[in-house]
Amino acid sequence: MLKRTLLASALSCALAAATGAMAADRAPATAVPPLQTILYGAAYYHEYMPSERLEKDVQMMKAAGFNVVRLGESTWSLWEPEDGRFEYAWMDRVVNAMGKAGIKVIMGTPTYSIPAWMARQNPEILARKFNGAQNMYGMRQNMNTDSAAYRFYAERLIRKIVSRYKDNPNVIGWQVDNETGSYGAANEDVFVRFQHHLEKKFGTPENLSKAWFLNYWGQDLHSWTDLPRPDGAQSTGYKLEWSRWGQMRVTNFLHWQARLVRENASPRQFVTHDFAGSMHADVNEEAVSAALDMPAVNIYHWGQREYYNGAEQTLQADFTRSLKRNNFLVTETNAQSTDWSSSFQYPPYDGQFREDVYTHLSNGSNMVEYWHWSSIHANQETYWKGVLSHDLEPNRAYAEISHTGRELQKIGPRLVNLKLQNDVAILWSRDSLNALNDMPFAKNSQWGGDGSKADYGSLVRQMHRTLYDMNVGTDFVFPEVQDFSQYKLLIVPALYVADDALLKRISEYIRKGGHVVMTFKSGFTNENTAVRWTMAPGPLREALGFHYQEFSNLAQPLTLKGDPYNAGGDNKVQYWAEFLQLDTAKALAYYDHHFFGRWPAITQNQYGAGKVTYEGTYLSDKLQKAVLKAAVQDAGLSGPDQQLPPQVHARKGVNDFGRNVRYLFNYSAAQVTFRYQYKPGTDLLTSRQVKEDDTMYLGPWDLAIVEEGR
Repeated sequence: MLKRTLLASALSCALAAATGAMAADRAPATAVPPLQTILYGAAYYHEYMPSERLEKDVQMMKAAGFNVVRLGESTWSLWEPEDGRFEYAWMDRVVNAMGKAGIKVIMGTPTYSIPAWMARQNPEILARKFNGAQNMYGMRQNMNTDSAAYRFYAERLIRKIVSRYKDNPNVIGWQVDNETGSYGAANEDVFVRFQHHLEKKFGTPENLSKAWFLNYWGQDLHSWTDLPRPDGAQSTGYKLEWSRWGQMRVTNFLHWQARLVRENASPRQFVTHDFAGSMHADVNEEAVSAALDMPAVNIYHWGQREYYNGAEQTLQADFTRSLKRNNFLVTETNAQSTDWSSSFQYPPYDGQFREDVYTHLSNGSNMVEYWHWSSIHANQETYWKGVLSHDLEPNRAYAEISHTGRELQKIGPRLVNLKLQNDVAILWSRDSLNALNDMPFAKNSQWGGDGSKADYGSLVRQMHRTLYDMNVGTDFVFPEVQDFSQYKLLIVPALYVADDALLKRISEYIRKGGHVVMTFKSGFTNENTAVRWTMAPGPLREALGFHYQEFSNLAQPLTLKGDPYNAGGDNKVQYWAEFLQLDTAKALAYYDHHFFGRWPAITQNQYGAGKVTYEGTYLSDKLQKAVLKAAVQDAGLSGPDQQLPPQVHARKGVNDFGRNVRYLFNYSAAQVTFRYQYKPGTDLLTSRQVKEDDTMYLGPWDLAIVEEGR
């Protein structure tokens, strides 16, 4: 027992040092060579197979045009079957087989699922959540990643694996961990370090009490030892800071892993991490990405029917591309159907497999990997289908995926490293997401009839989807951005939490000629989620041209007087209304209501050389489209893309040869015809020359990729 206690103490000191050295972990490697073609493949788990078939799998992958696989991230227990005993032969033969076939390897650090011996030997590794709820062994991602014992075991294994494959020419990159989150860990060591974080940030408990208004209910602090645990916290400031602490823990963990990998890897090998989708409440993707050569993302979406339209893929991709303003990787995406049960099985229609790959590439991805090569025969993800079904034989999916792979072998160099230049950005605030989750503006009973939820996330998605449907390319920007001037139009959904400096930067952007569309709840609280004690909207008042003192939930949807946007049955607003009183702004729409009708629902203000439109309520999709369409036109951003048929979506970027590459997708089950209103070029998929004003025909779930000037 004494030996374990001493070991734990030493490991705690090491972890504290690692936490303090976070800034040193941020520097990414700089010698990673650029990719020469698109990476195309799948996650591969030969260890999951019911029988030996490595040679056959490799032959099928090569025939499908695959040139990359991800390996090793899920089976710590095979790398280290017992404490301190390491096995490599099982992986060596897979890596060597891939190398002989010309298939490159991205190796994952296998730290997201701990082996059974570790859970038994060090049960303190398992995460303890609020109110003492203890994670049990069985599910993955059940650990406290700050645990000194966990960090010891993880570091030992990472160093051994990376050192073994650093000089293997087939291993081109490393994925650190897998879909990392905070896992709700509130173990005592996590809380103690949170207290130290508060001491460093606020200096004294009195300063913290003032920032968080802890005189309320007499909860102010005069000693750090009196800080209560977060389990029962009522303070909005406490809850926001605890959410930030969870993000910092994830950032520290992944920066720590990235540093360990770089200490032992070859400089030619890149480092990435695969986010589980995007826009997380407990993961600061921007901060994590500072330690990565390129971020990666796992993008899953609906197949079949009207749900397959490229919108979800583009939302996730736009966010991920914006993390480093550069290309990214798709480490997982739909092969066949998905889900942890058989109740959500929607395999793609013919053509959708192929179109999905090019959707990812059109958004700036340099890789598309399926999850996964073959369907698993038992356990949690039995129904999350791979390229091959459970019979492990060639099938409809394999045939279309192979066709796509052969295309990419020919045209991949013309598509890789695509650079997108967008004039519109959405300002995304994780603090606002968390604070509005804590203080929602719509009750559960106000959720949409389709099961959708009205919250910060739904508002962001609505505005992005509207721009996507209008064929307006969009980036994301973050509150730390100091200058928005590279964009002509800035979208600001419900910026509930913001310091004065950010609000002043937005105002200055407008004054200097920028265009902004902003929604309700913006500017309402400061950086500690305390409501400002000046007239709303606080520092934004001059730029927005109005003020208000009251607001109301809307028990029922309201219409806008006179249907000013010709929305017909969709002339509806709901959930929330701010009682806007005009200063210099003009009203664009009023509520059609005996009481609310005295206040405008939508306003517009000319401020300096710029213009801002403000939505004081939650608009229907059709109203949102009308407002954003007008803003796009005002910003001078309308063009041929906005004249395309509604089922055709366009993306454009510049390739390594300095040429515009224009993707045109038909996300529908019927052929579509339209005039090509762009510069002449060559359709890379058919080698057909395309001239301006040509008639284009796209079949169901088909696309064209035109390289201009070729």
